[in-house]
Amino acid sequence: MKKIFLNCDLGENFGLYQIGNDEAIVPLADAVNIACGFHAGDPQSMNKTVQLAKKHHVKIGAHPGFPDLQGFGRRKIDMLPADVYDAIIYQLGALSGFTTAHSIKLHHVKPHGALYNMACKDEKLADAIAKAVIDFDKNLILVGLANSKLVEAGKAYGLAVANEVFADRTYQSDGSLTPRSLDNAVIHDKDQVIRQVEEMINHQLVTTVTGEKIEIKADTICVHGDTVEALELVKAIRKLITH
Repeated sequence: MKKIFLNCDLGENFGLYQIGNDEAIVPLADAVNIACGFHAGDPQSMNKTVQLAKKHHVKIGAHPGFPDLQGFGRRKIDMLPADVYDAIIYQLGALSGFTTAHSIKLHHVKPHGALYNMACKDEKLADAIAKAVIDFDKNLILVGLANSKLVEAGKAYGLAVANEVFADRTYQSDGSLTPRSLDNAVIHDKDQVIRQVEEMINHQLVTTVTGEKIEIKADTICVHGDTVEALELVKAIRKLITH
């Protein structure tokens, strides 16, 4: 089985709102994508998650998104590429304050939610994100949907990139993720998740919602941390990719 790293979207608590099971999931992950305060997260959550990742020797990535706490960053927002650039720099600066305080380096950047999905298809948004990342730190890895505009933009700027696949999301025939507005966007069944992961890693293929098999490149695999079954899925995938 190809070497692949498991990443999880975490650090999404803010104020009195507790989302996910970070303390149980972090030790099982290779890397965490920490919310930077725009779609979720706050200073306390960022600080705590950075410390938790450092304790368990887990790579730390920034998970910048749209300024949309109410919609959890999953609603499309029409932002100019220049404004997206500024938003990425701002959020990387916020998280890096805590990584610096705890003497640990940022490892990667993975945009969140609607911003991620839009940038994977929109060259101008992808360019703005990649430029922000390289301007902030040329040594960071840019994580994007496999075979997307975001990955292409990262390569064009000379960044190291990681093609990302999703364990718990379904795919369209063009290789994009099924919109969350549709009922079949998220996979909740563990057996189905494992079948999809095995196919993506071992055969570089994924079965779309229409039953078509399309080619896909997998450098890293994501499990969302905000679902009820997240911990169970992470345990199963950890076991799969370790053996």
